[in-house]
Amino acid sequence: MRAAQTAPHLVTLVFSTALSVLSLNMFLPSMAHIAEDFATSYGLVNLAIAGYLGISAALQLVMGPLSDRFGRRPILLASMLVFTLASIGCMLAQSIWVFLGFRMLQGTVVAGQVLSRAAIRDMHSTKEAASKLGYVTMAMALAPMLGPMLGGALDILFGWRSGFVLYGLLGLGMLALSWGDWGETNHQRSATFGAQMRTYPDLLVSRRFWGYCLCLAFSIGGFFAFITGAPLVAAAWFDLNPALLGLGIGIISCGFMFNFVTGLLANRVSLTNLILVGRLAAVLGPLIGLCLFLAGQGSIQVFFGSAIAVGFGNGLTVATASAGLMSVRPHLAGSASGLSGAITVALGAVMTSATGWLVTVHNAPFMVLAIILLSGIGALAAALYVRWLDIHDPLEETA
Repeated sequence: MRAAQTAPHLVTLVFSTALSVLSLNMFLPSMAHIAEDFATSYGLVNLAIAGYLGISAALQLVMGPLSDRFGRRPILLASMLVFTLASIGCMLAQSIWVFLGFRMLQGTVVAGQVLSRAAIRDMHSTKEAASKLGYVTMAMALAPMLGPMLGGALDILFGWRSGFVLYGLLGLGMLALSWGDWGETNHQRSATFGAQMRTYPDLLVSRRFWGYCLCLAFSIGGFFAFITGAPLVAAAWFDLNPALLGLGIGIISCGFMFNFVTGLLANRVSLTNLILVGRLAAVLGPLIGLCLFLAGQGSIQVFFGSAIAVGFGNGLTVATASAGLMSVRPHLAGSASGLSGAITVALGAVMTSATGWLVTVHNAPFMVLAIILLSGIGALAAALYVRWLDIHDPLEETA
């Protein structure tokens, strides 16, 4: 198969994004069996999630600038190769430390998400990029919903190692697909990596970048808070079984499916208007839900209905904010994508920890909705700041 010479098709970008998301959660149903197989504690096995998030955040800071200097294609191909080999290592591991070591190496797959966004910005103008990102980001809805179901089925049928066999096959397939369909899109590379890194301050001093970035991070932060607190609310207040709980958690992910609306409207409506509509929905939903619970009218429909509003808001926000932050400095699109991704993961970890620490059996629905509301207000404030900049400090339109 010949090496690709043309820009990647949309389906390739969708698959690379989906694999980077799927790598986080498909094996979650197997964690207890992994602990049992290695005769270790569940807490130690949990490093396969916490450590992985930390590594992926750090890698995003590096992969963006590397792709700005050396191109998207070589960084992606190298990352998929490492991911494939690491998946095989996890499958063959005979000790928990070997398993965790290879699991950390799997974090290189985050390049699929970072570089897909950057490649889209390379190929399209700001509004067109938002439209394309709307479709690509829909993968962030399907992967979290379908991944654990698939991983659980594989664990039951073939054992926990089979999930990592599938990871290896998917990584190999993505490597082949990228080789044949991911031609280079970055045609504004720096002469040296040092020269590339010296341009980083251009991004860091941009107020508009930070506005978009914080809007994106707080939007996703509400999602992290929900999936952390919802299990306790469901068990302590509504006595939901695991199947219904999984359905309820999947509801907020369904909101990302509204990215198709972004895909349809991004070329006709300004980015900030789309974001503001999404942010208002994400604030009003949990605000109404919290008020109803405080008034003694709380119910399972109210709680998960609030989550639907947040999911809808995120569906209108994620793609548009991503396109906006990469358009501030188009020659630093990869760096912008990586830095924003790292900040989003870091804030998500903070929101997850805060939710776990603050939520109790007695205050569960009130506290979860309050945390989601505060996160939504933070994202709305960031969006309003970008809108203020658009009026008082407008940028020239970028191609």
